[in-house]
Amino acid sequence: MSAFAAVMTGRGSGAIATIQLNGGAAEAILTKLLRGMSNKPLDLTTGRIVLGHVADGDEVVDQVTVGCEGPDVFAIHCHGNPLIVERIMGLLQRNGVQLITAEQLLVRTLAAQLPPDSIAAEAKLALTTVRTIAGAEILAHQIESGLSAKVRQWRQQLNAVPFTQIIAEAEQILRDSESARLIISGCTIALVGPPNTGKSTLLNTLAGREKAVVTDIWGTTRDWVSAEIHIPPLAATVIDTAGLDPALASGGEIDRAAQQKSIEAIGHSDLVLLILDITQPASQLSKPLADKLLDKKTIVVLNKADLPEHFDSVALSAGLGQPIRISARQSTGIEELIRAIHQALNTTACDGKMTIAFTPRQISLLGQLKQARPGVEAGRIMSQLLEGPSSA
Repeated sequence: MSAFAAVMTGRGSGAIATIQLNGGAAEAILTKLLRGMSNKPLDLTTGRIVLGHVADGDEVVDQVTVGCEGPDVFAIHCHGNPLIVERIMGLLQRNGVQLITAEQLLVRTLAAQLPPDSIAAEAKLALTTVRTIAGAEILAHQIESGLSAKVRQWRQQLNAVPFTQIIAEAEQILRDSESARLIISGCTIALVGPPNTGKSTLLNTLAGREKAVVTDIWGTTRDWVSAEIHIPPLAATVIDTAGLDPALASGGEIDRAAQQKSIEAIGHSDLVLLILDITQPASQLSKPLADKLLDKKTIVVLNKADLPEHFDSVALSAGLGQPIRISARQSTGIEELIRAIHQALNTTACDGKMTIAFTPRQISLLGQLKQARPGVEAGRIMSQLLEGPSSA
């Protein structure tokens, strides 16, 4: 028996890399190299997602997620550092695995795939750009289980269960998909607020390194400064914006442009952290800024909590929620803030076994299914979900 493997992601293309391992000897080799997270024997049956460590003898190479996609077909999702990827590929080769290109592997795989499964193909494609190990676990689950299995179940039960039950399940999948999208693709968090409230200091604290200029000069930041952070299961791009102030909006050309960029950051973000100075009165929050946040997920962050408080939280709009008190300079309250971020983005309940839609095509077809008539029309949409437009 033989086995072959290919790196399915481009070098340095993302935080997570995918190595496909196929062939009759694949399971035996994987069993030799993979350590589970417990003392229980590894279960590599089709449909399972296994979390563990790839080990070279007594040395752990990396924590990985392994998707058991079929008999003798495994997807190893590891961290995207090229040195880690090369080490795992070298380890596979030393254990008798033939290394081939991604193109060669796809030709072999597609030639053997009958009937076609569009969801599985889309999941494998999405795995090439996934941002986190948790996201890779969710996507891998969709290949043989997850959405593929659910749609096959719907087709079998179409005339046996109330169609309202299928619609309710489709609606739940769409709700879960938004939170999962943030874990798979990453999220954007905008730090906004008046000038000199400590946005740049908070960015540096979250990033763990100095990214933004921090001074006591009012209005120092005039352009976007961003940092990539990892707050499992999320990978987030945090954007530090220019301080928003009505006076600056009517100032010089540079200040007006900076104000416009900050407003754009609010629109593009998945979550806004409204940073206010706890040593100043609530009047620092202008009505125009408060109005811009009415339709955005927002967490109010009262910074400089190591100093005397002069902020009246009662003056905040009830729609902005309970504020979080932190000191970005002293790194206090950060853990509470991270918990609030997860809660606001609804990622606390996400797990690798959830069923989701992860492409615009799937989301559109699930929306159509909700409006479809039971019977032939609903069955046609389900076939499109599984097999692509050619089955319509």
